[in-house]
Amino acid sequence: MPPATHPVRRCLTRRGPGPGPPAESRCPVNAVTPLLSAPQAASPARCEALFASALQPSDTPDAGMIAAAIRSAVHRFGRRGCTELMAQEFGDHPDAAVRRMRWARRLAA
Repeated sequence: MPPATHPVRRCLTRRGPGPGPPAESRCPVNAVTPLLSAPQAASPARCEALFASALQPSDTPDAGMIAAAIRSAVHRFGRRGCTELMAQEFGDHPDAAVRRMRWARRLAA
């Protein structure tokens, strides 16, 4: 998808020497600045469910596997249970939990 564009006018302001005439403004350049849209962020609930799922990075999951893992985790633990499992893992093994959450966020997006 091409980036959206937004017209921006760049203006030059010139002031005469001394206390003379007021500032003169002219806009000789019309510029178009591209606006890049940010990637759609995954919902926290999807990330937490994927984090709590049995899916592993070594499984090299595809989109279908990811969706099934999220559904299964939410069905098995509920949204709150996924959040609780994630919090427990961050308390018990913070280094491993950080890596798993990065992985989950990347896949859930």
